Amino acid sequence: MLNSLNLPQSRFLSWSRENSDAMAAILCAILVSFGWLALHLNWVGLALLILPAAYVIGGYESAREGLTTLFEEKELDVDLLMIVAALGAAGLGLWQREYHLIIDGAILILIFAISGALESYAMRRTERSIRSLMSLTSDTARVLQKGGEVEVAIANLAIGDRILVKPGELIPVDAVIIEGYSTINQAAITGESIPVDKTIGDEVFAGTLNGNGALKLRLEQPPESSLIQRVIRLVEQAQNETPPSQQFIEKFERGYAKIVVIVGILLAILPPFLGDWNWETTIYRALIFLVVASPCALMAAIMPTLLSGISNGARQGILFKNGAQLELIGRVKAIAFDKTGTLTTGQPEVYTIIAASGKSETEVLQIAAALESYSEHPIGQAICRFAAEQMTIPTVSEVQAHPGQGIKGQLNSQSIVVGNLNFVQFLIPELHPELIKQAREFQQTGKTVVWVICDNEVLGLIVIADQVRVNAVSAIASLKKLGIEHLIMLTGDNKETAESVAQAVGISEVKAELLPEDKLYLIRQLQKQYGAVAMVGDGINDAPALAQATVGIAMGAAGSDVALETADIVLMTDRLEKIATAVELGRRSQTVVKQNIIFALTFIVLLLIANFAGNITLPIGVIGHEGSTVLVTLSGLRLLRG
Repeated sequence: MLNSLNLPQSRFLSWSRENSDAMAAILCAILVSFGWLALHLNWVGLALLILPAAYVIGGYESAREGLTTLFEEKELDVDLLMIVAALGAAGLGLWQREYHLIIDGAILILIFAISGALESYAMRRTERSIRSLMSLTSDTARVLQKGGEVEVAIANLAIGDRILVKPGELIPVDAVIIEGYSTINQAAITGESIPVDKTIGDEVFAGTLNGNGALKLRLEQPPESSLIQRVIRLVEQAQNETPPSQQFIEKFERGYAKIVVIVGILLAILPPFLGDWNWETTIYRALIFLVVASPCALMAAIMPTLLSGISNGARQGILFKNGAQLELIGRVKAIAFDKTGTLTTGQPEVYTIIAASGKSETEVLQIAAALESYSEHPIGQAICRFAAEQMTIPTVSEVQAHPGQGIKGQLNSQSIVVGNLNFVQFLIPELHPELIKQAREFQQTGKTVVWVICDNEVLGLIVIADQVRVNAVSAIASLKKLGIEHLIMLTGDNKETAESVAQAVGISEVKAELLPEDKLYLIRQLQKQYGAVAMVGDGINDAPALAQATVGIAMGAAGSDVALETADIVLMTDRLEKIATAVELGRRSQTVVKQNIIFALTFIVLLLIANFAGNITLPIGVIGHEGSTVLVTLSGLRLLRG
């Protein structure tokens, strides 16, 4: 019973601690209301006791920040200007016994406190979806040992540990499936809305949700190297960095605040000598000037927008390392792509099977897979993966590997061989001309051809190729539709293979057989021609070009650690179509920032005109000033949508 009675109280205390700015605004509002009521009832003494408390509670945080900036950085900021204006109104009211001016100053403090609370709420909402990444990490994993299952802290896991993940559980670490089959919901990490089928040999990511199957995993990298941990570190970095546009605005604010103070002092002194204003009107208008001329809305024009864009990107599997990259990606005019691992999967797969006359494709594949099951070569593994999906692989004996050439063995007393053309020709000098012709045609387009022999008779060919990514064609088409002026492939692979892949995905210009320094040089040339250039890559050899590019984009899952550290944007899902999404997000952010700046400056000018025309009071000026700040902040949150 006691617990149930204390629960609402504890929730309130917890909320009030997390929302101290909102609590200050609420208390300030209550005190201002009582002070206003006391004055209207002519209880001046009570009002003069209540209203100072409203000033202190509502203005404490602004005064603290303003004085800290003044004494530590020797700079003026808008917080201090607001406090000076409020205290000036109170002083003028006491001097002239115009106590409504004390209420005006209290209302200024109150509205400024409410505005600060609303801005804090908006910023918390902006960052909430990014911070939610933290909750995706498990504290422990269920490790399989000889004695059974043991709960082990993630930090204490070692490479090689076998981990059990039951249905419906979060996967605790990046690992490889060694037993089991399930569907994995990767939406939180990669932005994919449809669960992905995973089985033996597939990699799974920490923070993704296991479906209906139990999985046994093997840890193959330190837990701190997992994708989710890299994402969290990069997000923390992004939140702590200030983009160039915001740095400019902050620098502008410091100079602008000094000008406002100087002009405010002149307005408080000169009009009685130069015009027909009395001292009360002069000081009152100077105080309103301090309020409406302050660049609060201008300060809020950029960061909420960029943080909203970063949050939106993270939800879609696009990680911007800081707000500057969100700005720059929207200005990109040319994009260079690496080939292997970027436009292609970077993993050899069976492209086609050609059976010799009188033989079947099934027979060719089964014989090849039987031998290659003993091989560690990527080509052999590709053949075995392909065969395992369709048939049972027989067991062979007397296996002999010939590195760089092929592999031999015995199957049911038959001698079988899998290898390249030179290896096969050594065994069978007279090969069918048509098969040789087909093999060479495939090789000219960058594919690898494996010959399969049984008892000195050619069964057929298996063609292996690095496959183009599923969404590469649509990704390139989307970028062209967005008006990107130039798309080019930069690769170290041979010209024939590069041109074949480029033609398949829709890229017209190819630079092949490049060293890392060649890619770097070409990026510099593109920058001279187009200005803002993006580079998309995944390997160590792409790192110099990624660093040189205006915006470096790395493939998150397939990319090397060097590429991920060097790049400015990481595609967590390796889906190339997300590049177009990033460009659109960058362009939208620039549009919203420009709209916010224009709106903020326009509102400042209108309020200044209204002040000098003598048509607004201090509370109206405060409402206009703070209202424009809140509107600009909320405008920036539009990027959270879509």
